[in-house]
Amino acid sequence: MASAASGVLIGVAPSSRFDRLKASCRTSLKTAAAVTDLRFVTSQLSGIKISCPELTAGLVVPVRPAPQPIVSRRICPFTGKKSNKANKVSFSNHKTTKLQFVNLQYKRVWWEGGKRFLKLRLSTKAIKTIEKNGLEAVAKKAGIDLRKA
Repeated sequence: MASAASGVLIGVAPSSRFDRLKASCRTSLKTAAAVTDLRFVTSQLSGIKISCPELTAGLVVPVRPAPQPIVSRRICPFTGKKSNKANKVSFSNHKTTKLQFVNLQYKRVWWEGGKRFLKLRLSTKAIKTIEKNGLEAVAKKAGIDLRKA
């Protein structure tokens, strides 16, 4: 009445079938037909999947880093200015949130120490500060290495 050749008992109550599958999972992990690459043991009669913790112990799943955005953030590197959250108020006094972005500009700035131009994305406030104090002084205060820019 029962066949133990395939690892599953036939004609027995469902609860004892699960016990038999769990026991075969623990004792004989060498049967590649019953173990899939998804770390589950599958019964051949009903397709029920039973997890087997012995299979997951030795496997290492590689973790991929999250993809980085291509667009640079809307932050001025010299002043640290970033977008401001504000309310847009309608005539009926209904408030919805909006973002007030920084006025960032691409600017070619001459770097005297490196004897070359640097193309930087700066806020208009930073441009005025660089014109007043000089590029190296502002970069030193912000902690920016101009050789990498």
